[in-house]
Amino acid sequence: MPIVNVKGHEINAIIIRDSSNRRAQQFKNKILTAFKSFTLTDDDVDIELEPLAMKKAPATASWYMEGEHLNISYNMMPKFVENLYVIMKVLEIEIGQVMDDTQTMAEFVKKFAEDSDILKQRKEARKTLGLEVDCMDLNLINKTYKNMARDCHPDMPNGDTERFKVINKAHKVLNKEFS
Repeated sequence: MPIVNVKGHEINAIIIRDSSNRRAQQFKNKILTAFKSFTLTDDDVDIELEPLAMKKAPATASWYMEGEHLNISYNMMPKFVENLYVIMKVLEIEIGQVMDDTQTMAEFVKKFAEDSDILKQRKEARKTLGLEVDCMDLNLINKTYKNMARDCHPDMPNGDTERFKVINKAHKVLNKEFS
């Protein structure tokens, strides 16, 4: 079983070989049940299921709470259903920490608060760094960022401060996706 690190939690990811659509529905239901601890209803949480849960696709859950748009997405596993499983486990841990008072609601909200257009921002960030829109290779993202940042650093002969800021912002957007 691969171990993935998401939002500071080590999750034992699972490999799903069959019944992927049924399992994706079960994972969605578990997420919705976990959110009931916060008195959120199924209508307050958006989790779109892929028609074919075995395909390579990111899983995303978003909800509104405390006046904020909250979101978590994951795309490091080879299948949508496996990505949804990772999200389910992270949310179970995080919601459990709020419920047992080891984390405040404000800390929870801060961890998941994102702009409503975060997917668009991530796409633009990848474009800024010259990466494919579906690139999920953190090592490649970091390597590309370092090369670009070095080339346009203000201390370099051909440095460009404004371009350097744009590259840094793009890297921060993508880094948050993997934390």
